[in-house]
Amino acid sequence: MTDELHKAALKYHSYPIPGKISVTPTKPTTTQNDLSLCYTPGVAIPVKEIERDPRTAYQYTSIGNLVAVITNGTAVLGLGNVGALASKPVMEGKGVLFKRFADIDVFDIEVDCEDPHAFIDTVTYIAPTFGGINLEDIKAPECFLIEKALQARLNIPVFHDDQHGTAIVAAAGLLNALELQNKNLSQVKIVCAGAGAAGIATMQLLLKLGANREQLYMVDRSGVIHSERDDLNSYKQEFAIKTPKRTLTEALTGADVFIGVSGPGIMTQEMLRAMAPRPIVFALSNPVPEIMPELAHAVRDDFIMATGRSDFPNQVNNALCFPYIFRGALDVRAKCINEEMQLAAVHAIKDLAREETPQEVIDVYHLEADLKFGPTYILPKLIDPRLKEKVAGAVARAAISSGVAQVDNVDVRHTS
Repeated sequence: MTDELHKAALKYHSYPIPGKISVTPTKPTTTQNDLSLCYTPGVAIPVKEIERDPRTAYQYTSIGNLVAVITNGTAVLGLGNVGALASKPVMEGKGVLFKRFADIDVFDIEVDCEDPHAFIDTVTYIAPTFGGINLEDIKAPECFLIEKALQARLNIPVFHDDQHGTAIVAAAGLLNALELQNKNLSQVKIVCAGAGAAGIATMQLLLKLGANREQLYMVDRSGVIHSERDDLNSYKQEFAIKTPKRTLTEALTGADVFIGVSGPGIMTQEMLRAMAPRPIVFALSNPVPEIMPELAHAVRDDFIMATGRSDFPNQVNNALCFPYIFRGALDVRAKCINEEMQLAAVHAIKDLAREETPQEVIDVYHLEADLKFGPTYILPKLIDPRLKEKVAGAVARAAISSGVAQVDNVDVRHTS
């Protein structure tokens, strides 16, 4: 990072007050009567109502619009295990995105605990505070255990964004790229570099969308995940296939799709040259992708590329997804975020990129030619105001139709 960015980031987080989020009252507190309603004696009345019928908590408290962003700081961005306290700026940032894009309030909670079972207990104990739980920046494979256990124990949405947010946005972009390249998901050979939370979740979602398991190669630090390896955890074992291929280079030879969720610079120009005609390259390592776009374009011109960065076309950004997944789920009081809701988000994001881009978005980016469905525009832009309506609405309807909603109408203030 440049010295200029270093100084600007520290100043941004320090002034005019430290941090990025705050709590503000939503009711008047100026008179004695206001205060008597806010706290004692008036507060006792909704307390008794909620004791009588817990469902009324959604009427008398903020629970229906409050999400916990919870981490233990073991896998923060590209920084690794920085610990709970150091992760707080990221969790506050996540709260800002929830509020900015979906008008959802957030408490960020940093739990100083690497024991997954103790972490699960901690989140379970505090869950009555919230309408949903967003797990964030927890290392694999513990993140899989934690999410599954909390989903089983809680009756509110639990969503690990590093897994499913990445998967949903990448899948939406990939479906559009495949159409532009005249290829079919069920027939293409896919190579995924990175077998952590994002990689495994993305491959699982692509299988649900119709990818061919026998044409899916996952690669970790030890090479191709194949059936003869004896060092695989149960999550990687799911993707072990019988193949003589052992290296990323071998796996990419003749491949149609590369999805990188691993580390900077691991894909060479020679690897790109060896891919099939009209390939798709999703180099999502951030801030430095698996191959820089300028290096890729120097050796081929028939590919479609996406990265995790905003300064290149086709940014795969989780913020296209997670605020609206929770918005839709909260609006119908969904008991979980299920497969149907995730697939609804995939198709809503995919379809939005094919619609005409609003002038207000074009004006911000000054790239009218690049904001039409095509090789450099396979995903909507982050500031597209239609995301809230389209994605949250699709998620809410999927929750209702799949039977996990507790309210059978969508709150028009949020999703229409």
